Amino acid sequence: MGERIGDSARRLEGNSRRFIIPHMTETVNADPAELAKFSELAHRWWDLESEFRPLHEINPLRLEWIESIAPIAGRKVLDVGCGGGILADAMARRGGDVLGIDLADKALKVAQLHALEAATRGVKYRGISVEALAAEQPESFDVVTCMEMLEHVPQPASVVQACARLAKPGGWVFFSTIHRNLKSFLLAIVGAEYVLGMLPRGTHEYRKLIRPSELAAHCRAAGLDLRQTRGLQHNPITRRYWLSDDTSVNYMFATRKPAPAQS
Repeated sequence: MGERIGDSARRLEGNSRRFIIPHMTETVNADPAELAKFSELAHRWWDLESEFRPLHEINPLRLEWIESIAPIAGRKVLDVGCGGGILADAMARRGGDVLGIDLADKALKVAQLHALEAATRGVKYRGISVEALAAEQPESFDVVTCMEMLEHVPQPASVVQACARLAKPGGWVFFSTIHRNLKSFLLAIVGAEYVLGMLPRGTHEYRKLIRPSELAAHCRAAGLDLRQTRGLQHNPITRRYWLSDDTSVNYMFATRKPAPAQS
């Protein structure tokens, strides 16, 4: 499967609409150029000095925030767009029964290898789209996370809908992404990618960034109640990250799927 995705990515690079993986009938909500980009970096996911250093540095913050709202221990947890497993592995170590899914086959192999080397229990990985998993296992998870992924797919609303479908009634769904405005362009793209070199150039495309109002609309359409928002800020000099009420660049949503009314 990894070879087929890689071949498709090379043939369709630059085409950001939905595409068909050869020999499969599923229409996949993924940008082949994005899959190729992250596959090329797969071997560096767990290198703390690599392009993925920011993800390692913000991981404790986002995990603590998630757990402050929805405790992980003993829960069925899904991490959508798990990549090399940074968040999925951490949630498993908090006692969650975690499934990480992604379409970047090389990244999944790195995640699986790390789980073996680190002896992490309670985490599994699978190469499947979130839409396909939603059709297969609706209302199966207590907690669903989709962090730093929505800005990399052609149809973010479809991902939000699928995440909502996968959550159990009363379950929590968490999202994180980047605002689309001048400030985020200057800080998250020009600053982080071209000036400071914190991320590879081309990691983010401005047109794919998502305003909070747009994500909130996607959540409402999916039947999710927005319960909390948080911003993630960074000082490049001290290399310190912290959570705040400022959602003008990086931000996170905590949403909940309503539980059925009791008669």
